[in-house]
Amino acid sequence: MKQNKLSYKIGQFLMFGGPATILFFAVVILPFFYGLYLTFTSWDGVSTTKPFVGLGNYKAALADTAYWQSLGRTFIYSVIAVILTNIVAFLLAYLVTSGIKGQNFFRAGFFIPNLIGGIVLGYVWKFVFNRAFVAIAEAATQTDHASLLSTPNGAMFCLILVSVWQYAGYMMLIYVAGFMSVDQSLKEAAMIDGCNKGKAMWHVVIPLMRSSFVQCIFLSTTRCFMVYDLNLSLTKGEPFNQSVLAAMHVYNQAFVYKNYGTGQAEALVLFIVCAVIGMLQVYFGKKGEVAA
Repeated sequence: MKQNKLSYKIGQFLMFGGPATILFFAVVILPFFYGLYLTFTSWDGVSTTKPFVGLGNYKAALADTAYWQSLGRTFIYSVIAVILTNIVAFLLAYLVTSGIKGQNFFRAGFFIPNLIGGIVLGYVWKFVFNRAFVAIAEAATQTDHASLLSTPNGAMFCLILVSVWQYAGYMMLIYVAGFMSVDQSLKEAAMIDGCNKGKAMWHVVIPLMRSSFVQCIFLSTTRCFMVYDLNLSLTKGEPFNQSVLAAMHVYNQAFVYKNYGTGQAEALVLFIVCAVIGMLQVYFGKKGEVAA
C-alpha cells in the first residue's frame, strides 16, 4: 500500500529523475523562455537595461534579406546532404551486414568520423581542400589550381561532402539495427516465391525498415538545419558571405553585431521551420509504416 501513495511516487521520481529534470530545466527550458523574452527587447548584450520594442525584432527579421538568403542556402544544403547521407549510410549498413570478413572492424571505422567534433573536423578538411587536393591537382596537370573553398558553389560542395562524411557513420548504425530487425524468413520466403535479391530488398526489407528511415531522415535533417561548428571552421561563411548558413547568420546577428533581440527572433523562426519540417517528415513517415 505504501508504494501506491502519491508522496512515495514523488519521492522515487525526485530520487532518480530529479537531477536530470533540474538540469533539463536549467539548460533547455529556462534559456528558451529567456531567449523568447529577449525577442521583445533591443538588448545589446552589455547594457543593464533591456528596452521593450514589442514585435520590432520580428519585423526586422522579416526584412533581413541576408537572413532569408542564408535560410535558403540552408534548405538547399540540407536537402542534398540529407539525401546523400542516408543513401551512403544505407549502403554502408548493407555492406557491414552482408557477412563480409571484418565487418565489425568496418562498422567501427565508418562510425569514427561522427566522434570528431565539427570544429576539428572543419579545420582538418580545410587543410585537405586548400593544400592536399590543390597539390594533387597541380601535380597531375602541371597548372595552377584554386581551392574549392574559393568559390561559392565549391564552398557549399565542401560543406555537403564533409557533412555526409561525418553523419553517414552514425546513421549507418540505425540502418544496421533496421537490417538486423528484419526476419530473414520473410526474405527467404520471397526468394522462394521467385523474387531475386533486388526485388526482395525493395518489396520486403525496405518496407519493414521504414522506422529506420524515419529516424535517420529526422536526425540528419535537424542536424543539417542547425549546423554551425562545421560552417565556422570550414568556410567561415566565405567567399563573400556566400556560404553563411542560417545558424551562423543568427550567431553573427546576436554576438557579432550585438543585435540580441533580432538574433533571438531569427533563431526562433529557424527553430519553428526546423520543427515543422521535422514533425511533417515524422508524421508522413510513420503513417506509412509496415508492421512486421
